[in-house]
Amino acid sequence: MRFDKFSFGSIQIDGSTYEHDVVIDCGEISKRKKKPSKRFREEFGHTPLSVEEKIPWKCRQLVIGTGAYGKLPVMQEVRREAERQKIKLLTLPTIEAIELLDEEPKDTNAILHVTC
Repeated sequence: MRFDKFSFGSIQIDGSTYEHDVVIDCGEISKRKKKPSKRFREEFGHTPLSVEEKIPWKCRQLVIGTGAYGKLPVMQEVRREAERQKIKLLTLPTIEAIELLDEEPKDTNAILHVTC
């Protein structure tokens, strides 16, 4: 998987541009479906990542790109679930997440936030 470009609001992976958050699950790219987390929006001031979403847990490492400015909140339940499943959870600004993913770490899935 090749990350060609990232700027606020879009990410280019393998020549395709995505203008929404993406989930990378075993090399497959899909749109992040954040609707289940919207009910927590008021509490966080932003729709957070919650365990109610379809998180790609079948991995040894899960990388969460928290946006251009690192503003995506990751709920504590997500952290606890990763720990329970013995998955290494890394939360970092999306540009840093991309750099880490560019190294093609084995058994790694990701959720990448493309705005704030």
